[in-house]
Amino acid sequence: SFLKSGNKPEWMILDVIPVIPPELRPLVPLDGGRFATSDLNDLYRRVINRNNRLSKLIELKAPEVIVRNEKRMLQEAVDALFDNGRRGRVLRGVNNRPLKSLSDTLKGKQGRFRQNLLGKRVDYSGRSVIVVGPELKLHQCGLPKKMALELFKPFIYNRLESEGHAATIKQAKELVENQDDVVWDILDKVIQDHPILLNRAPTLHRLGIQAFQPVLVEGKAIKLHPLTCTAFNADFDGDQMAVHVPLSPEAQIEASELMLSSKNILSPASGQPIAVPSQDIVLGCYYLTRAMENAAGEGRAFSSPDEVVLALDAKAVTTQTKIRLRYTGRLLDLEAERDSQDIIKATPRDVDRTINTTVGRVIFNESLPDEMPYINGMLKKKGLTSLVNYCFLRLGHDLTVTTLDRLKTLGFTYATRAGLSISIDDMVTPPDKPKLVRAAEEQVIAVDQQYKDGVITNGERYNKVVAIWSEVTENVANEMFKEMSRREKESKTLNPILVMADSGARGNNQQIRQLAGMRGLMAKPSGEIIETPIRASFREGLNVLQYFISTHGARKGLADTALKTADSGYLTRRLVDVAQDVIISENDCGTIKGIWAEPIIEAGDIVEGLRERIIGRVAIEDVVDPVTGDLLAKAGVDMNEDTATEIQNAGIERVRIRSVLSCESRRGCCILCYGRNLATGRVVEIGEAVGVIAAQSIGEPGTQLTMRTFHIGGTASRVSEQSFHEARLAGVIRYDNLNTIVNRDGKIIAMNRNGSVMVADSRGREVDRFPIAYGATINYKDHDTVEEGQKIAEWDPYTTAILTEMGGTIHWRDLLDGVTVHEEVDEVTGLTSPIVIDSPDEKRQPRIEIRNEAGKVLKSYTMPVRAILMVNNNDQVAPGDTVAKIPREASRTKDIVGGLPRVVELFEARKPRETAVMSEIDGVVKFGNITKGSQKILVVGENGEEREYSVPRGTHINVQEGDKVRAGEPLMDGPLNPHDILSVQGMPALQRYLVNAIQEVYRLQGVHINDKHIEVIVRQMLRWVKIKDVGDTDFLLEEQVDRFRFADENARVEAAEGQAAVAEPLLLGITKASLSTDSFISAASFQETTRVLTEAAVSGRIDYLRGLKENVIMGRLIPAGTGMDFYRNVRIAHDATMQDMQVEDSDDTQSYIEQMVAATAGRAVVPVAEEEMLDDNETTEDDFPDSDNFIVAETNEEALLEEFAFEEAGEEE
Repeated sequence: SFLKSGNKPEWMILDVIPVIPPELRPLVPLDGGRFATSDLNDLYRRVINRNNRLSKLIELKAPEVIVRNEKRMLQEAVDALFDNGRRGRVLRGVNNRPLKSLSDTLKGKQGRFRQNLLGKRVDYSGRSVIVVGPELKLHQCGLPKKMALELFKPFIYNRLESEGHAATIKQAKELVENQDDVVWDILDKVIQDHPILLNRAPTLHRLGIQAFQPVLVEGKAIKLHPLTCTAFNADFDGDQMAVHVPLSPEAQIEASELMLSSKNILSPASGQPIAVPSQDIVLGCYYLTRAMENAAGEGRAFSSPDEVVLALDAKAVTTQTKIRLRYTGRLLDLEAERDSQDIIKATPRDVDRTINTTVGRVIFNESLPDEMPYINGMLKKKGLTSLVNYCFLRLGHDLTVTTLDRLKTLGFTYATRAGLSISIDDMVTPPDKPKLVRAAEEQVIAVDQQYKDGVITNGERYNKVVAIWSEVTENVANEMFKEMSRREKESKTLNPILVMADSGARGNNQQIRQLAGMRGLMAKPSGEIIETPIRASFREGLNVLQYFISTHGARKGLADTALKTADSGYLTRRLVDVAQDVIISENDCGTIKGIWAEPIIEAGDIVEGLRERIIGRVAIEDVVDPVTGDLLAKAGVDMNEDTATEIQNAGIERVRIRSVLSCESRRGCCILCYGRNLATGRVVEIGEAVGVIAAQSIGEPGTQLTMRTFHIGGTASRVSEQSFHEARLAGVIRYDNLNTIVNRDGKIIAMNRNGSVMVADSRGREVDRFPIAYGATINYKDHDTVEEGQKIAEWDPYTTAILTEMGGTIHWRDLLDGVTVHEEVDEVTGLTSPIVIDSPDEKRQPRIEIRNEAGKVLKSYTMPVRAILMVNNNDQVAPGDTVAKIPREASRTKDIVGGLPRVVELFEARKPRETAVMSEIDGVVKFGNITKGSQKILVVGENGEEREYSVPRGTHINVQEGDKVRAGEPLMDGPLNPHDILSVQGMPALQRYLVNAIQEVYRLQGVHINDKHIEVIVRQMLRWVKIKDVGDTDFLLEEQVDRFRFADENARVEAAEGQAAVAEPLLLGITKASLSTDSFISAASFQETTRVLTEAAVSGRIDYLRGLKENVIMGRLIPAGTGMDFYRNVRIAHDATMQDMQVEDSDDTQSYIEQMVAATAGRAVVPVAEEEMLDDNETTEDDFPDSDNFIVAETNEEALLEEFAFEEAGEEE
């Protein structure tokens, strides 16, 4: 590359050293006649001194050795100037501090790139403490008068002059300084249509900066609308926010069109509403919609809502009174639904009759829009969120904003009316608690006795004790809730603590359990559980010992939180860097590839249905109902909520959809592969920076993820181990890839690891599927019918058994006492059990053979280390008998790396420690011999192909001799290596694995992120290929090349009838991928600045400024959003005020300034008076007599999408 770069080798040697301008290396006089200087001056001084001395020495013809020494010192001085400490000793200054060289000024967070080029300070900004503003509309914020006066100064001066209050700027200045009365009137006019931006640090996603319409307030605090708090992650305990003023008309329009808070009510990460009622508002609505038994005036009938309100004012009824109301219209009866909070899935019915409802629900429904059905049911937080979502999907954006503001007012009003407060008497300790605790203590004593008798191992004892206490804690909590509800019914008053938790306003059942039930088990910092629980609750008070136990985990939590914040921020930064140049660049890339969307099933539970996975995605081929043949979704059209529900209800199991992963756009991604923009609920537009949105969506919840490495071994992370599958729906049992035998008790036992049982409905469609563990007992035969709620399969959650497949006589092979078997005497119980140990003799392979009467070996089972033998030599066994047990913690439950570290591990594509070896081919397992401490396993394919794998001795091997395995199936316990998945199973399998594995971590923490964000990042990790065979191309062997460049080069060579290159796909971690980007400016600003810049200079790289970062660094508009080329030529009239363009405000919060700029083709900004449709996109000067007010841009929609260019209709400004 040096030859191709056009550099000359002699240019690598400097004979002149340029000196940077003095402003960048200032010399500042201090008082007392001393000077403070930049380190660079020092470094330059050394170079100059040594250079001068060298030329003197050469003039004087000094001896060679002195000259050579001086040359070495000159070289060292120059090295130090460029990069101090890279070579030789670090040069230190006065106070023994290393001097800051040229490289150091570029590097790191304080360097030139990150401090000055990517982050700049701006004027026209201020910051202040925030307080709540419950009286504001969603698009408003309260701005202190003092701040407004300062921020809008230039605008005020201009207005004072133009309105004739001042002749010169100087006079205007004086008026403002004296705070003349006229100034305040002018300020009111100036801020009338001038949105401002509010920002709360840390800005973790794009909703951390939003635009508001300022309302002047007294005092010095900014007032913030309560519904925007979630997006800003703000609370009012002293948080501060910064204010910025958009200056140019373009900036103002962008702020009010794109960034206004009332236009950002959906979360870009999940597409769910983010401006939803919380805390007090939820409390008020819950109080309002709740029903109370036997309240005053119960059972009265009313003919209209007005009558109900009248009765309430007359105190004839209370808010919670159950009444009958004559109602005509659509009704959503939540009490009749399966999930009373899921309004979206509920079905409204047209009614004309008397309905049973409550007074509060009538008032609640009165403030909903008329188009909404009557919602009859008690609403908690989930219900209100669902209500907002329903409103958005059915009634559109503007009505939703109105509804949100009304809900806010209603919630606050009734939370105040309710006057809920917390007293210690509200924490009710259940009377049965002592009894339950005593019973548990007896159970624990019994388990200890079993251990002493040698029936169970110490590990099993610990697991059982933990399970007992978990269960008791649950039971005490349940009793407590029952007791609280009983008291509520008796006293006809609400229990405030219960109300807050039940409504979802604050607190949860976990916390109430600790307040009034019992605290239960605590974890050590390592994640282990201390097996003695805290029996007291906070109400009873903890004694010193209990308090001490609980501080252990709590302190770890605080330390974690501090570390986590930094780690999470760094992850976001790496994600932004890898994905920053993914921008929606074209309409359709024309690919025919796609991915399969199917429901995610974990442990037999559908954790995410097909519907959720296909909403807002585009189908590749028409989706047809398998039974009726109706067209459900057309290819190339995005699927909305209703379509997705229809597809799921039709029993379709999977759908092929377009995905970012298979998009063939060269730069960025195309509209059809991306689908819906989750923040707007509409199809994504060209120019949307989807890469940055993806990075923010994944990084923002990073702080909510845990730092801990979980040990799953019966921990408090679960209530108790699952030990059975039960049918959720009735149907017919079907075995899938399941080998079974019947044991001597007549039970069906599963004998393989990858089988599953499915339940099919009457039409034969799969409705449920359960993976079946090895050794599980199956209660139904193939093709049996099963009822809902019946147990299909059961297993022992604490041990893994090795079972026999056939009957015969046991023969111990290489199981020698004291060599490979150790009679372990339990020191507590004094009983012995034979346990397999690791023997120093490698040749010995402990195994149990089953022989027939003739002594022929029928089957051999390898015994892993720590296995407990359950049969003796020469015993008789029947099929399905247990020959050995492996305790769960001995089968080394792999430490499940959870939380943030796991996400980082996946995105960085790190090879996990002790990865599982996976088979590369389909075939049958054979065991080889042991060499150098590892067991050889052979997999023999159908065609005789053999693959040999070595597995470390002592690891738990998942397969036995003669088992069939499929390609990509692990042969042992342990995490999978993503690079292996790529080479064995190919790209689609790896993409699926990464997306699902990352989603799993977030799901455990209850965070919703849409798949497409993770797909964007995974696509960037898979952009490269590694050259395996050069052919006639210009590539080098083992070079890593962008896959599009690889395809181009091959096409060029094939056109010339040459030999194409061969490459294998490469998986790069996000850091590697960021540094491999085409743009060296972007890579330099990320990490390893000097290395990147040196390599770029040596190979003469060119940066085409295609991504976002490189353009920001060069001070250009970014090539995304309104900075895209084809939005650039839309000009905005400077003298049109916003009022000219404003649409009349309807009701509460009608949408704000509906005008152009969204670059919809061929629309002009039309003053409200002449709002006729312009036909055929043509606009002429005569249509508008007063044409100074706006610009007419004439475009043609097709040309716009194809050419990205606007034609201007002349200079009509």
